[in-house]
This record gives sequence, C-alpha cells and structure tokens, in this order.
Amino acid sequence: MDVEKIRKLVTEEKYEFSKHAEKERKLDMIVVNELEDALKNCEIIEDYPDDPRGASCLILGFSGQKPIHAVCTIKVDPEELLLITIYDPSKRPGKWTKNYRKRR
Repeated sequence: MDVEKIRKLVTEEKYEFSKHAEKERKLDMIVVNELEDALKNCEIIEDYPDDPRGASCLILGFSGQKPIHAVCTIKVDPEELLLITIYDPSKRPGKWTKNYRKRR
C-alpha cells in the first residue's frame, strides 16, 4: 500500500465507508472532518498484503491530539479508498502501546 496514494484519495474526497466502518466511526464519535484530518497526515503501521479482500493496511493518523486507526484498501474501478473499519485506539486501553503504533 502507498501512503501517498491514500492521502491523495482522501484529499480528493475519493473514499467510501463500509457499513462496519461507518458503525464503528459513529460508536467512537469520530466526525468526518476529524477522520479526513487524520488520514491526510497518516502513516501505515501494519500492512496486510495477503488479505482475502485484497491488499490492505492499518493506518494511524491524528486529528489534533485524537488518534484514529483505519483499515483500508484501494479499489480499482473507480479508484477510491475503501475504509473497512475506523476507530479511536485510545478507547481500547491495554490493546496498543502508548503511541498507538504497536499492539501489546
């Protein structure tokens, strides 16, 4: 996965939510502009090249001080970012290291 491509697609508003991603986003009270802020400056922290849904990755970005994780893949036709899940890792204590980049 290419982090620059992810950032570009978000900037161009070429992304969509899976039903699961939308549900999780709402549960963790992540508003769309926070998500966009986080994704425009994200980094890939885990890569899943053999995912059965297609190559995907876990990204981390911040909106202000709020960390946001998203699992995503890039669809081909039309080219857009598919957000598979979205959540706030700070709401899952004990699961991530302090900087939200590694699993415990």
